[in-house]
Amino acid sequence: MQKTYILKNGRVAPGEGEADNVVVFLDPTTEEKRYLVDELKLDEHTLTSALDPDELPRLEFEPQHMAMILKRPRNYSGSDEYDFNVNSLGLFLFKDRLVVVAKDTDPFVGDRPITGAQTPLDLTLRLIYRTIYHFLEHLKVIRMISDELEEKINASMQNKYLLNLFSLGKSLVYYLNAIHTNGVFIAKIKNNAARIGLGVEQAELLDDIGVENDQCYKLAEIYSNVLSSMMDARVSIVSNNLNVLMKSLTLITISIMLPTLVVSAFSMNVELPLPQGPVRFWIIMAMAAASAAGVLLVWKKKNL
Repeated sequence: MQKTYILKNGRVAPGEGEADNVVVFLDPTTEEKRYLVDELKLDEHTLTSALDPDELPRLEFEPQHMAMILKRPRNYSGSDEYDFNVNSLGLFLFKDRLVVVAKDTDPFVGDRPITGAQTPLDLTLRLIYRTIYHFLEHLKVIRMISDELEEKINASMQNKYLLNLFSLGKSLVYYLNAIHTNGVFIAKIKNNAARIGLGVEQAELLDDIGVENDQCYKLAEIYSNVLSSMMDARVSIVSNNLNVLMKSLTLITISIMLPTLVVSAFSMNVELPLPQGPVRFWIIMAMAAASAAGVLLVWKKKNL
């Protein structure tokens, strides 16, 4: 699907026709891919890389444009079952136009509008910054989910909460790799600042982007280390909860077995050393209750 935008007063507005200088292709069809390759002279391999979630970020210079591949978080939904993953995003910067190729969602759709972009190059840098912000937002969500799962694990013996926690740990590994490779990509842009034609303000913005990406990486690393180091403790908690349950079931079983033994002994078809009449029944019931109470008393006294 193709969407067009135009830079107007530093903001990205919906396209108005011939003057549109921002074009977005969401999961392009075969015809759209052929247009990008034949008409805009995009490298076919680079175009395929922009749609490949396993592709590494990189910067390439072509005769008519500059190609950038970077990683960004895939939009998360409840059906993903705690599986956070990443996708690739392709930015193809021409002299007077920016072509964006994405697999899933439009990068210009979101709660925070892009402002201050006067040129396609400005817009490219702000898209890179928005990608970092997107990672930070997902890390906050991962932390909230992790805290919620910890509370459930402390009070439950179900494996599903541990499996959800393992999924979060795996997602953080993917995020760490994506943020790190994005940092390498940002460093390459810095090294080619003169060739790209970055101005003073754009170079300062790129420095800020590099700092934000480093902080994002450190935050993801902290979350990953905490999650990994606490995983064994949480497994032990689940095992301890199971032991407590088994101990309680054992107490209940013994408490039932002793009264049953007493009643069974006095149920035999032999002469009982008890007075005749209805009082015999209540004596047997009292002995059965006393045996159950004795088990509970011993259990409590020994702190079992």
